Amino acid sequence: MPNQIIIFLLDTVVGLFSTALLLRFYVQLSRVPYYHPFSRFLVTVTDFVVRPARRVIPSWRGLDISTFVLAWLAQFIILAGINMLGGFGAGGSTLAFVLLALVKLAGTTLNILLITIIVQSVLSWINPHSPLAPVLESFSGPILRPLQRIIPPIANIDLSPLFAFILLQALLMVVENLQRQIMHIF
Repeated sequence: MPNQIIIFLLDTVVGLFSTALLLRFYVQLSRVPYYHPFSRFLVTVTDFVVRPARRVIPSWRGLDISTFVLAWLAQFIILAGINMLGGFGAGGSTLAFVLLALVKLAGTTLNILLITIIVQSVLSWINPHSPLAPVLESFSGPILRPLQRIIPPIANIDLSPLFAFILLQALLMVVENLQRQIMHIF
């Protein structure tokens, strides 16, 4: 019973922190303004670990690689911790954890995009001038814009979020299948 509680806390707390790191990476990638409240929140929550990591892991072509590596490391810690606390000892391969952590980040990225598109769609009907709208647009724009070129609006209703949602769900199925295959191999 105590191990289950520790596993739950590890997965929840470190998982949320990993998501915050990944969001910080994507906020910087999509060039959300630094002084936007959402950006400031992510910087405040993650800065204590990102600053020291930047001394060791440099940026590459404007990408904050250290933030991404820290998000991956957090996922790796979750997987290794669950494996050890679950009674498997050192039964899992390090290579399996490395790959699974990357696959978990891909799944988290797809979930972030799904949630972003859903919230953006709802906000476009309720409050299109919300302060969060530019952040959501910068996240979902790279996916929705190509779809909007292919799928024209029908009676002024943009159906591209629906098709993006279907596409992202299919990609999530691929990621889950990949995760199962990695677990099966190792």
